[in-house]
Amino acid sequence: MSGALGKVLCLRNDTIFKQAFSLLRCRTSRENPICSAGGFLLNTSRHYKTKPTHGIGRYKHLIIAQEPKKKRGKVEVRPINLGTDHEYGVVNIHLTAYDMALAESYAQYVHNLCNDLSIKVEESYALPTKTVEVLQLQDQGNKTFLDSVLTTHERVVQISGLSATFAEIFLEIIGNNLPEGVKLSVKEHTEEDFKGRFKARPELEELLAKLN
Repeated sequence: MSGALGKVLCLRNDTIFKQAFSLLRCRTSRENPICSAGGFLLNTSRHYKTKPTHGIGRYKHLIIAQEPKKKRGKVEVRPINLGTDHEYGVVNIHLTAYDMALAESYAQYVHNLCNDLSIKVEESYALPTKTVEVLQLQDQGNKTFLDSVLTTHERVVQISGLSATFAEIFLEIIGNNLPEGVKLSVKEHTEEDFKGRFKARPELEELLAKLN
């Protein structure tokens, strides 16, 4: 009898414990909702919604601000070095050819040669391309027709500080290595040479002449 009573009391205590545990579980689920999956309790509350993001997803502060481009002003003529009694001032080496690749290749050779011989190269640039039309007269009559179009390419290697004693040797070296089809000329730099680098604008010159 006592054994049966003990079993009944144990079962009653077990049911009371289960009911208390279920009530406690329901109460905690209202405060902090959870769900079970595969025997594990997964927290479904979102605590991060109440916290600041601290700039998450913003990237503009990582990009370096670029300075606004400055407007190009009028190009001014730099003072020309006239040289001394023992060395030349600014000297222009003009290379002219009908083949652009040939003129560019030989200008690069002269530039590298100046670097090897410790001759200061101020700059190396190209002049505007010139086009010449060749007209041929007909055998009978006075009319002419277009025979061919010749395009002239010119490159300039500008050097300075060339000594008078070494100038003859330097000119002999570049003259002996001059390829066929390339014309070489060497002269001192002038203001007209600087202006010849830029393309002429006759319309603008006419308007300026009218204003003046």
